[in-house]
Amino acid sequence: MRTGLLSAPGRPRPGVDPLGAAFAAVLGVSLLALPLMTTRPNRIAAGTALSAWSALPTGAALLLGGVVALALPLLALRSAPLLRLAAASAILLLLGLAAGWAADHLTAPGDRYGRVSPDAGWWLASGTAALAVGDALARMRPGPIPRIALLALLVAATGLALRTGFWDNLSVLREYAGRSDTFGRELRTHAALALTSVAAAALIGIPAAALARPVPPLRAGLLTGLNVVQTVPSMALFGMLIAPLAWIGREVPGASALGIAGIGAAPAFVALFAYALLPVAAATVAGLDAVPGPVRDAARGVGMTQRQRLFQVDLPLALPAILTGIRIVLVQNIGLAVIASLVGGGGLGVFVFQGISQNAGDLVLLGALPTVALATGAAVLLDAVIDLSRGRAAERIP
Repeated sequence: MRTGLLSAPGRPRPGVDPLGAAFAAVLGVSLLALPLMTTRPNRIAAGTALSAWSALPTGAALLLGGVVALALPLLALRSAPLLRLAAASAILLLLGLAAGWAADHLTAPGDRYGRVSPDAGWWLASGTAALAVGDALARMRPGPIPRIALLALLVAATGLALRTGFWDNLSVLREYAGRSDTFGRELRTHAALALTSVAAAALIGIPAAALARPVPPLRAGLLTGLNVVQTVPSMALFGMLIAPLAWIGREVPGASALGIAGIGAAPAFVALFAYALLPVAAATVAGLDAVPGPVRDAARGVGMTQRQRLFQVDLPLALPAILTGIRIVLVQNIGLAVIASLVGGGGLGVFVFQGISQNAGDLVLLGALPTVALATGAAVLLDAVIDLSRGRAAERIP
């Protein structure tokens, strides 16, 4: 298990790094040839695209250009991973600052209706810089604790910028300003749907897979049945659940008091739970299959019962594989929970579909960007937990 921030890579050979050169080329084109920001007189009107030089104050434009000019060679040429990380992070940081500076620069005092939003150049450059950061981190191979620390630092920096109002003149934050109470409620609903559906799938899928695995007919039937559920499109599954859940809520005493109905959180939860079962069960079976036979033989040799072997040997050694399945379904359900709003389940999809219906792209982003952030954060956090569990599992194998 890697616990340090860096491994011990050799000195990079001189020359051009192909992937880094691609990053540098895309960054250069996006910032020089594509518009950085767009201004609109209101939320749905057509916008005016502006280059970095037109959108930013002179000093900010020169600063961004200077940092990019210094950073691109570090990405394009073979260089130490730490230098690559610093270069890509500097570009990403400056782009975040540039969005706030441009919004303040282009918004007239007292203008409550105008909108300033990032354009293609900003999005492409930011995405490329983020990929370059990920590439540098992959080359550095940080351990789980440093990865969690970097995630916490990013969350803290973003939270600080939001709390201080640095981006308040950006159009997506103006959409948020009029919906702050609703946003908090829908964010909590979205997170609750994703987390509770995965937790329920783990509570049922892991024991079911552990019991069915030693019996081939049960194992095949379980995995085949769950695989059929995965083939049903999400919208179709949501629709298929409306009628039976409405009947249960109407006919079963106490069901409606628990919130079971054809419209609302119930069909959303059941659908997300159903989609989560197969990856959890399949990962559990795969993890238990991967437990070394000599370890099981040793456990039998010391007189462990079948129950003791399951809980003290098999499941601890299978934990990394099980957590990998949980990671997959958590990221999946965070994304799928967007659709829950179409059946009255709430969540961040409320803003996505309101924005689509109103032709308001910034309102779509108000729902989409937090969804992406939640999924990315969950993936990074669970990847770190999986690495830690692998180290503990390795310690159990003699």
